[in-house]
Amino acid sequence: MKLNHINLTVQDVPMASTFFQTYFEFKPADSKPNDSLSVLTGTDGFILVLMHERLNQNGSTTYPDAFHIGFYLDHEEAVLAKFQELKTGEIDLPQEPQRIRKTFGFYFNLQNIMIEITTPV
Repeated sequence: MKLNHINLTVQDVPMASTFFQTYFEFKPADSKPNDSLSVLTGTDGFILVLMHERLNQNGSTTYPDAFHIGFYLDHEEAVLAKFQELKTGEIDLPQEPQRIRKTFGFYFNLQNIMIEITTPV
C-alpha cells in the first residue's frame, strides 16, 4: 500500500501552490487551478491538494499544534542549502537548522501549516 495524497487546507491557495512549486519541485496537476483548489504532483508522484479553508464546513482550519508535514533531505548540507534558499526567498524562518533528536533540521510555518525540513543524523 502506498500513501497517495494529502489534502491541506490553507488561507491562500495561489500563494501556497507557488511556494510548493518554487521550493519543493511540485508541478501543477490540475488543468484549471483557481483560488479555491490546487492539485500538485511531487517528483515521486505524491499528490498534494491545497484547498481554501472556506470550503470546510466550518469555514476555517485549525490543525493540532504538533501537526506538520516533513521533507527529508539526503544530508546536512542539503538542509543548510534549503534553509538558505527559503531565507533568500524571504520566507519567515524562526530558527536556524539544528540537531533535533536523531535528525538535523528546522521547522517553520507557511500560513497555518508547520513544515519540517530535516535529514537523519
